[in-house]
Amino acid sequence: MAKSLIGNHVRKFRFHHNEMTQQQLADQVGVTRQTIVAIEKGNYSPSLELALRIARVFGATVEEIFFIENEQ
Repeated sequence: MAKSLIGNHVRKFRFHHNEMTQQQLADQVGVTRQTIVAIEKGNYSPSLELALRIARVFGATVEEIFFIENEQ
């Protein structure tokens, strides 16, 4: 099985959610701004719990925000 990376649309969802800042999202889901930065850059894959919290903030499903990118 090929190694998979988790991609995301967090930045897009923040923009379309009244241009929410990284800090505002971090405060709502209980992490640091640096964690949100790392998730958006693809340097960190959130736990299932955190992914669910992020999805809840945006009123979206986890699958709408996070996706699997297969490494070529």
